[in-house]
Amino acid sequence: MFSIVRTALDAFWTPNVWLPPNVTWADLEPNDKITYADYRHLIIPLPMALLMLGLRYALERFWFSPVGISLGIKNTKPKKASPNPVLEKAFQSKGKIKHKQIVGLAKQLDWSERQVERWLRHRRSQDKPSTLTKFCETSWRWFYYTFSFSYGLICLWDKPWLWDINHSWYDYPHQSITADCWWYYMISLAFYWSLAVSQFFDVKRKDFWQMFIHHIATICLMAFSWICNLHRIGTLVLLIHDCADIFLEAAKMAKYASYQKVCDLLFVIFTILWITTRLGIYPMWIIYSTTIEAPKIVAMFPAYYIFNFLLILLLVLHLFWTYMILKIAFKFLAAGQEGADIDIQGLQHKSNQSFPK
Repeated sequence: MFSIVRTALDAFWTPNVWLPPNVTWADLEPNDKITYADYRHLIIPLPMALLMLGLRYALERFWFSPVGISLGIKNTKPKKASPNPVLEKAFQSKGKIKHKQIVGLAKQLDWSERQVERWLRHRRSQDKPSTLTKFCETSWRWFYYTFSFSYGLICLWDKPWLWDINHSWYDYPHQSITADCWWYYMISLAFYWSLAVSQFFDVKRKDFWQMFIHHIATICLMAFSWICNLHRIGTLVLLIHDCADIFLEAAKMAKYASYQKVCDLLFVIFTILWITTRLGIYPMWIIYSTTIEAPKIVAMFPAYYIFNFLLILLLVLHLFWTYMILKIAFKFLAAGQEGADIDIQGLQHKSNQSFPK
């Protein structure tokens, strides 16, 4: 049995797929000259994610919540609906309750249709979190993206591949990873692991499973680039994706605090940054380099094509979410009045979402 597993693993991790021609895994072992990205380090973000969850809890309780309260955000929740086993069973059933079902429930309980509808409305409302809870969750994401973008910029400022992206490919895969870039990757992976876990007890959203799959896909893509020592291009992708999300989360915070004009301004800044970074810089700088420039410098291999395909797929996601963002922006402009509200309550940043955001 062990030999079968060993054979399967050897076949899966064959360097013919994962590495450039004439390069083996033994060539990427850490040595005195080059510090390669070590696949064994991918376990480190797991305990880091637990520490990050602890940090989040402390910040929400001792910083974000007091700030929210000082801004006048209330922590009140809707009143609970009175216990009713018949209506609870109907509520828990899958799918939207139709009018025909409401009529049947009203007859069964000897209630009016309006009473049944009112109970269902109260039942739906009682599961909704308070505005303060949503403010704290958004504040945590704003705090992380602000930190991540700032740290990434400081980390990459003196790196040659930030100023000349072709340095991402020179001497590949024999490129050493610096300590600051190592932490940049580990912290980012820990954040997405923490999101995958916290999503189960955060505010439940309609796109719960889509976002969960997104977080896992992001982790897999980052791990993929780490294993193949493509961390240089990976750090650039991370930097580009964190920038706009700072202003999206800030706009949500302003919305919860009822600062609508501030929310509108932040949303406009977010939209401009999103289009500039994800539809401008990302395809014209990152995708162009991975698709056009890299093959001129690096001998191509199967895993690289997969990696590049995933990066292009990410661009497709950017196009979809840009469409959703512009719909909100055009709705705001079409209002034709000063102070018209931008509704960003339903806008979830699906793509960050860093590699995979």
